[in-house]
Amino acid sequence: MRHLRHAMTIAGKDLRSEFRGKEGINAAFSFSLVMLLIFSFAFDPTAPETRSIAGGLLWIVFTFAGALILNRSFARDVPNDCLDALIASPVEGWSLFLGKATASFLLLIGIETVCLPVFAVFYDISLVPVLGQLALVMVLGTWALTVVGTAFGALTVNVRLREIMLPMLLYPVMIPALVAAMEITAHLFDSGFTAVDGNWLRYLVGFDVIYTALAVALIDLVLVA
Repeated sequence: MRHLRHAMTIAGKDLRSEFRGKEGINAAFSFSLVMLLIFSFAFDPTAPETRSIAGGLLWIVFTFAGALILNRSFARDVPNDCLDALIASPVEGWSLFLGKATASFLLLIGIETVCLPVFAVFYDISLVPVLGQLALVMVLGTWALTVVGTAFGALTVNVRLREIMLPMLLYPVMIPALVAAMEITAHLFDSGFTAVDGNWLRYLVGFDVIYTALAVALIDLVLVA
């Protein structure tokens, strides 16, 4: 319980810091809206082919916007040696990691929730029949993005070009989870089925479990590197 309290304290600190400045939130939200607008011009929303790839377009937007949030996860603590103080504190490395991952996850879910109705309007998609299943996929897919992105954010925090290095490391690793999330979302949008594809869902859950365990186990090595 003590470690979980530490993690929640770190998460609360990061959320307060982000809402105070709103730099990452504003950048990610604006970027998401611009991408959705561009995609609506690039692909005819009324075409049947567009509906079949709508799930992929949605997750492309979420993934690129997510990099803007995840890049600030550890970077916001670099000024005034705050990150060094956190590492030197009695807080366990995995508690620090989970706290920062939780804060980034909540920020991403908030941005995605706001962007989802805009996406539905642009592409004339009814979300009501698949809202519960879509929410489940968004939670699993966003956690996959968050846990991998937070781990790489810790790895690249002291790199001069971390804004470039983080996406270069993140996107290749995220391909399996993105494929699963895109397939499930496209299936829901295209067919209107209210049942999630069980194989892809198990694949996504497995990705979350494996990479969360790896990140928690290796974060101490990453933080002291």
